[in-house]
Amino acid sequence: MQKVLAVFPEKCTACKLCELACSFTKTGEFNPIRSRIRISVLMEDHFYMPMVCMQCHNAPCQAICPTNCIDINRDTGHYFVNHERCIGCRMCIMACPFGVIEYGMEGDIEKCDHCEGSPECVRICPTGALEYREISTTATPTAASFAHKMLEAQKGVQVA
Repeated sequence: MQKVLAVFPEKCTACKLCELACSFTKTGEFNPIRSRIRISVLMEDHFYMPMVCMQCHNAPCQAICPTNCIDINRDTGHYFVNHERCIGCRMCIMACPFGVIEYGMEGDIEKCDHCEGSPECVRICPTGALEYREISTTATPTAASFAHKMLEAQKGVQVA
């Protein structure tokens, strides 16, 4: 069964250890800019939201890619970027509904691939805000929790 990276924003303290672990795992340097996970911080509301690739079913990033560089790892079921085919057009960045795909320093796309089934961010998270679970054990409670948090956030946003 496929696993997902479950996010529990109510447990996140914005320590950003996940960003450091990710950048070191993926690039060999402790540089949060190179991380595939981002902590969105809403200081005024004391709300911290780990943002990571949601591995969408029928992923818009994969569908729009003109070079088909976003593939699926057959072992984990997760999307990853085949850098040999990536031309750095950034279409996937525009298509991502969560804004979690980045344009890398080498001129290609960087996105979370869940560390090929062993996410370092989960291992390092001191509060349990990130968990790697089978889909069936996370879908309902996590989706409901996320929906409630997003609704609360939307109520606080005023459009000019």
